[in-house]
Amino acid sequence: MSELRNDFLYSEEHEWVQTVGEDTVRIGITEFAQHQLGDIVFVELPDLEASVKAEEGIGTIESVKTVSDLFSPVNGTIVAINEALQDSPELVNSSPYEEGWMIEIRIDGDVTAALSSLLKAEEYRKHIE
Repeated sequence: MSELRNDFLYSEEHEWVQTVGEDTVRIGITEFAQHQLGDIVFVELPDLEASVKAEEGIGTIESVKTVSDLFSPVNGTIVAINEALQDSPELVNSSPYEEGWMIEIRIDGDVTAALSSLLKAEEYRKHIE
């Protein structure tokens, strides 16, 4: 069974969302997703200050098996990028919820409304079963 964090939210596209500030969230891919992809060899992320829209592709994750899109779970602006992934993309495999985080987004508009469409841990668990 894949590890899930009860204090995180999840998208159906297998991104996790952690609130890190009043209007800011940190995004990565779930342990389930990184297991499905296999060994990750490259991560392409959006530029700082880029404007992103919920459910739109914002980057790619390349593994030995395939290339997969990274989707934004919310509307907002990129305010941080995990630069460590440029030299060590394998952090997504070894530490998907800590060192393998990908980006931080400052949410546009109502934060509660933006997060309301995401899944709680138990809902995501049912989604991946």
